[in-house]
Amino acid sequence: MSLIAGSYEKFIWGYKLKPLKSHSSSNHKTLTLTQLFSYPSHIAPITTVAVSGSAAASGSNDDTIHLYDLSSSSSLGSLLHDHTSSVTSLSFYTPQNLSFPRNLLSASADGFVSIFDADPFVLLKSFKVHKKGINDLAVHPSGKLALTVGRDQCLAMVNLVRGRRSYYHKIGKEAALIKYDASGDKFFMVSEEKISVHDAEDAKLLCELEGNKRVLCATPGENGVLFTGGEDRNITAWDTNSGKVAYCIEDAHTARVKGIVVLSKNSDGEATDDPHLVASASSDGVIRVWDVRMAFKEKPIPLAEAKTNSRLTCLAGSSIKCECFAF
Repeated sequence: MSLIAGSYEKFIWGYKLKPLKSHSSSNHKTLTLTQLFSYPSHIAPITTVAVSGSAAASGSNDDTIHLYDLSSSSSLGSLLHDHTSSVTSLSFYTPQNLSFPRNLLSASADGFVSIFDADPFVLLKSFKVHKKGINDLAVHPSGKLALTVGRDQCLAMVNLVRGRRSYYHKIGKEAALIKYDASGDKFFMVSEEKISVHDAEDAKLLCELEGNKRVLCATPGENGVLFTGGEDRNITAWDTNSGKVAYCIEDAHTARVKGIVVLSKNSDGEATDDPHLVASASSDGVIRVWDVRMAFKEKPIPLAEAKTNSRLTCLAGSSIKCECFAF
């Protein structure tokens, strides 16, 4: 299992999650986060990261995307295509039968979406989607379409096959995040402390969830669970089927939570050996790994922890075993 985090100080951090030891008398495992690399990969704060298998990417306020090979803990440089504005969101698309991504998609603060082929990494198309900057981008599990939300208070649908915008709708408020669930049947929009759950087919509102403070990161889990983190410093698991909180890890960090990764599936959609692991990153500079089953009993203790001494801004990860790849 691999994790990659970006920071305000322009540093990129890579970690490998490994079992430290296993007790034969029980299923208890002690884990450790082993650092793979750390260096200033950008010349401005890192805003977004993405991982699929051994491929990783980071975007920054310096208008560039950098690529990494986690299997060799090496940097592969930046993409030849430079954006004309800050990169705000990155997402890999990996078909279920492949361990390496087919495409990398990026969104930027000038309202453009760019589609890259991942073998090799070359630009296929870049086109305008929003009148103002894009805040977040979510790729449907089919790889045929994506949803974006922007500073223009609009929701857009992108046809990834034809490389153009196919739907554009004013939602009356600025959404900061948008995510598909694991099946692609639902999507979630986050605006301040509110989370709206929608049917993916017709965008019908199914329910609304409301946190205590502003939500800064969100990621879907299994069986309709949505994990969120933000200014309340908690990791909250929402049951989007009932519209209620399933459980919560209170005070997971000493500062705002900026990234959450569910380490329950690999890139092929298969369950891993540790289906209950969740990683979180905070602007306090700490990355932690949790067994979420402990949240039902008492205050959980992190299974592993790494201190970066940086103001972390984003987190991504992969459960699949890294294999070498080429560009």
